[in-house]
Amino acid sequence: MKQMNESESLVSLWPILVYAGGVVLLVAIMLVASYFLGERHKETATDTVYEGGITETGDARFKFPIHFYILAMFFVIFDLEAIFILAWAINVKALGWGGYIAISTFIGLLVAVFIYEWRIGALEFGPSGSKILKKYHKDFKSDPNKIIN
Repeated sequence: MKQMNESESLVSLWPILVYAGGVVLLVAIMLVASYFLGERHKETATDTVYEGGITETGDARFKFPIHFYILAMFFVIFDLEAIFILAWAINVKALGWGGYIAISTFIGLLVAVFIYEWRIGALEFGPSGSKILKKYHKDFKSDPNKIIN
């Protein structure tokens, strides 16, 4: 194996330096061009929070229910699952039985986690339909006049 001296290593770095210089130059050109070609206006509404004609109401920072974050985490988890299964499917012949056992175990664990999440109610985002029907049958089925009053 040939040892590279300092001058040869600097010569091999010149494409990276040219690329970095080109990136810096391109960014500088875009910033200068936007400064000179950019639109300049100063109306009374320019510095307000919202220029759409609608007066602001309340604070923009409000708390989301936790279900939105849980749903996002489920999406990420099951999206990554699809990537792993696709990678296995591409190399199924090369991986052989060992890969088949590994992906079967992986899918089995994901199904078990999905069933667990379903059982603990992590996938329920609204009122349960069966609970609503039970309440209806309990309250209104026994006395139909309650619906009218």
